Amino acid sequence: MKTLMLGVFLSTLLMQSSSAQQSPAPPTETIKTAATHTPEQQEVLDLSKAKWDWMADKKVDSLETLFDDKAMFTHMGGTWGKTQELATIKSGGIWYKKAFVYASDVRIIGDTAILLNDIDLVAVVGGKEVTNPFMVTEVYIKENGKWKMGQLTFSHLLRPVKVDSNKN
Repeated sequence: MKTLMLGVFLSTLLMQSSSAQQSPAPPTETIKTAATHTPEQQEVLDLSKAKWDWMADKKVDSLETLFDDKAMFTHMGGTWGKTQELATIKSGGIWYKKAFVYASDVRIIGDTAILLNDIDLVAVVGGKEVTNPFMVTEVYIKENGKWKMGQLTFSHLLRPVKVDSNKN
């Protein structure tokens, strides 16, 4: 009996040891757009959509009003503040040509809104058009009844690009 129990114990230990050494599969879950939103959530979603349009059209005056003076912007190539982001957009250093938004999720916590967008971004960087899949995190802070952007982060996704940029 002791031999049988020892055998079961050792087998279990070996199975646990081998499964612990295997890397877990990468996560595949993404965000989903809710069917309904509160008026405040919808306001943030509409503002985000307008922001993508302003970035594509290089409307730095509208963006200057939206971006808080302390805002930070994190891209694949670096992190910088409001002045550099506006200068990059105005000069065409990065032209946010078109954002194809597949899903959005917004959470309101007090006077802060955190918005995630699952997108394919068609952009012109250094004169070359590129398309990348991103999860974009936008953080907005409500001050004096108006939303101001405090953070914009592009996180490159492992999924393939969904949009055919030659057709759009």
